[in-house]
Amino acid sequence: MPDSDDFDPLAPETFDSSHEVYRDLRARCPVAHTSAYGGFWALTRYADVKAAAGDPGLFISSVRAVVPSDPRGIRRPPLNFDAPAHTPFRKALERTLHRRRLAALEPVLTEHAARELAPLLAEGGGDIAAQFGSTYPAFVAAEWLNLPAEQVRHLAATAAAWIAAWRKQDGDLVTEKSNEMYRMARELVADRKQSPRDPEQDPASSLLSETYDGEPLSDDLVVGALRQSLVVGLVAPPLLIGGICVHLSRDRELQDRLRAEPDLIPAALEEFLRLYTPYRGFARTVSDDVELHGRRIRPGEPVTLVYASANRDESVFDEPDTFRLDRPNIGQHLAFGRGPHRCAGMALARLSLRVALTELLARTSHFTLAGDIEPTRMPELGAQRVPLRIVARPA
Repeated sequence: MPDSDDFDPLAPETFDSSHEVYRDLRARCPVAHTSAYGGFWALTRYADVKAAAGDPGLFISSVRAVVPSDPRGIRRPPLNFDAPAHTPFRKALERTLHRRRLAALEPVLTEHAARELAPLLAEGGGDIAAQFGSTYPAFVAAEWLNLPAEQVRHLAATAAAWIAAWRKQDGDLVTEKSNEMYRMARELVADRKQSPRDPEQDPASSLLSETYDGEPLSDDLVVGALRQSLVVGLVAPPLLIGGICVHLSRDRELQDRLRAEPDLIPAALEEFLRLYTPYRGFARTVSDDVELHGRRIRPGEPVTLVYASANRDESVFDEPDTFRLDRPNIGQHLAFGRGPHRCAGMALARLSLRVALTELLARTSHFTLAGDIEPTRMPELGAQRVPLRIVARPA
């Protein structure tokens, strides 16, 4: 273990400063160590992050999958499981995210986005990340999981409180809010056991129909996977929506162009995903000693895969801090990870973000920053509060 810290993840940050830190680490110390959060390594170069994510036998997820991790040490599938144990959970969830279902969800998500934007438009602004960015993704998750409509705002508030408590490592509040989401997951399982739905349309029914070694998945693990699903789609979207709005507030020309040419939004979204990747704390441990760039990583020591740094690696992406709508190698970005733990819901995430950005631009004449941006902390990266002044488009 190194005698001194290579960087300080607890140092004060601005919206942009973390990228300056990672640029420095990529150049001078690509395998960096810090004693913060109990000690962990950070891989900051694209090639190293991609290789680690693609080698699940050496870089395993079953010991530590996030830094900082759940202060209670609770582990849920599929994120905290290694193959082959994680595979049936992932397979069951992916079964419900096929192209036909996503196509059917698009008009429903459009209605949700329009409704959740309406209060900000009426008030002439607000916090796009903490308000719209928290509620709209909850409706997206509810449509995917087939949750009762009356639970959605409660889920949004509970998940937001849980995320904030996690970042502060407040174990008591994490437990309280997590228990509430476990209650929702148990109710979902009980309902689907009594009234099964089509496994291609319903994640709980899909998990209950899945097997491992010829046996059904245990109810406790199904509940754990659904508890994970209740919150996983509510962590990144507020940060991505916030980051995109910061960028477009700073670049009025791009904002106007995307508003005038909405067909460009899918391509722009991929570049936004690269620039504002919200993950720096997804982690692994190694199953055997690893030597990388002169540093030795030993089993049990957490290793973060800093996707946000990898996606701005100048050896892969020219002018990595610059938005390029026509970037030729944009398909190489790692915003959704890589390997067997690549985001299972990335197609739904892309759809929901495209709908959100399309609706925001279509319903506004312009928007600008209206106050200070509040950055988030580990394990994410981005803007968790983004106050905007919004001018609605005349009806």
